[in-house]
Amino acid sequence: MIVEIDGGQHAINTGRDKARTAYLEANGYKLIRFWNNDVLGNIEGVLTEMLLVLDACPSPRPSPQGGEGEDC
Repeated sequence: MIVEIDGGQHAINTGRDKARTAYLEANGYKLIRFWNNDVLGNIEGVLTEMLLVLDACPSPRPSPQGGEGEDC
């Protein structure tokens, strides 16, 4: 799982983020994003969401190579 904390500039340049997300997910990673104000003001909610993602999509063993592993 890759966690990204985004500031306001990410609302402007969404194309680059979408392309990078597609690349990472095609290579077997799960990327989740949070706004920095959510991290600063609602850390419990952010941590809960991260745990839900981890529970729904456990890390493959060994780590994915070339996109191998289960899809989540």
